[in-house]
Amino acid sequence: MSAVPLRNSKPAASAIRAVTVLGATGSIGDSTMDLLRAARDRYRVEALTANTNVPALAKLAKEFDARFAAIADPGRLAELKDALSGTRTECGAGESAVIEAAARPADWVMAAVSGAAGLKPALAAVDRGATIALANKECLVCAGDFFMQRAAKAKSCILPADSEHNALFQALGSGNRDELVRVIITASGGPFRTWASADIEQATLAQALKHPNWSMGQKITIDSASMMNKGLEVIEASCLFALTPDEIDVLVHPQSIVHGMVEFSDRSVVAQLGAPDMRTPIAHCLGWPDRIVGPAAQLDLAKIGQLTFEAPDFGRFPGLSLAYDALRAGGGATTVYNAANEVAVAAFIAGRIKFGAIARLVEATMNDWVRSGNMAPLTSADDAIAVDHAARNKAATLLPQIAAKAS
Repeated sequence: MSAVPLRNSKPAASAIRAVTVLGATGSIGDSTMDLLRAARDRYRVEALTANTNVPALAKLAKEFDARFAAIADPGRLAELKDALSGTRTECGAGESAVIEAAARPADWVMAAVSGAAGLKPALAAVDRGATIALANKECLVCAGDFFMQRAAKAKSCILPADSEHNALFQALGSGNRDELVRVIITASGGPFRTWASADIEQATLAQALKHPNWSMGQKITIDSASMMNKGLEVIEASCLFALTPDEIDVLVHPQSIVHGMVEFSDRSVVAQLGAPDMRTPIAHCLGWPDRIVGPAAQLDLAKIGQLTFEAPDFGRFPGLSLAYDALRAGGGATTVYNAANEVAVAAFIAGRIKFGAIARLVEATMNDWVRSGNMAPLTSADDAIAVDHAARNKAATLLPQIAAKAS
C-alpha cells in the first residue's frame, strides 16, 4: 500500500495547521518560509531546524514565534540559546534535537534536510502519522522501500515536494493505477545539454553552476549538470509511486515548463505545467488537500512561444543510465549510487577530479558493491546508513585511481 495519497482520498483540511520545517534555512526552506509568511492566518510554526546557520535560524524562529528550534551542529547550542534569549522558543542541538523537532506535534512537516542526515528526522515525523512534504531525496534513494512501508503502516501521508514528482502526483489523479502505462519526468538538460562529450569532461565548476532555469544549491546544480539529479528522481519516482524502471521515462525539456507527464491506457497524456519556481510544488503540498494562493509568476505560454523536447543522451550523461542500473540491481545499490555521487561531487568541487570523472567514480563504486555480494534488502534506517557509510568509504578509496585515469 502506498503512503502517497490516492485519487479521491482527500481528508478534511483543518482551519489552522501546525507546521515544522526541517532545513528551514536552505533553498527549499526559504521557499517554504516565504509561503508561510504570506499565509500567517492559516499556519503556525511548531519547530524549525538548520544545519549550522544559527543567525538565520534564530531570525526565523523569532519572526514566526516557533516553539522549538534545533541546530544540527552540537557545538552551537550556546550560540543558539543566546540568539533566542528572551523568547519562548525552546532550543536544542545535535542529531537528537533535529529528530525531536520532527517528532513534535505538527500536522505538516517539510522534510528538507539534505543528505542521509535527513532520514531519521523524516522517519520520526512518519512514525507519528504526520503529513510529510518530502524534499529530501535520500529518504527514498537510500531507504525507499523501507521508508514507504513504514509510512503506510503509520498512516503518514507523503506528499512529493520536488517539482517533477509533485507534477506526477497531480497528473496521476486523472486515472487509476491499473490504467497507467508510464510516467515521464522532464529534465532541463542543464548547462551542458548541447555540449560535446570531450567538453563536458573538462567542464569547470563555474560552468557546472550556471543552470539555465533554476536557482538551487551548489550540490543539486552540479547534479543537474551531470543529470545525476534526474537519475535520483527516477529512483524516487519508483519508490513514491510503486513503479518499475520500465514505467519511468525521462524527456529533456529545456524550457522547464512541463514538469511531469503521465500516460494512461487510452493513450491520454496528462501533464502539469508551471513557471520554474519551487514555491509552486511546495504550495501544492502546503495547501493539500486544498490549494492556496501561490506567489510564482503566472504562466504565459504565448510569451514563451514554444516548448521543445529531446530524448536524453545516455552516452554523454552516463549518470542517468547508472540510476536505472542501480534501481534494477536493488539490495542497497541505489544507496551506493547516491553516496558515491556525493563523494564525487565533493571531490569535483575541491578540484580533485574532472567533471567527467563523477559518473566514473559512481560506476566503479557500484560495480564494487555488486561484486561484494552484499545485496540484502534494507530493512531499517541503520541498514541504510551503514550502506551509505560503506559506499562513501569505498568511493573515497577508489577516488585516486579514478582521478588518475584519462577519459
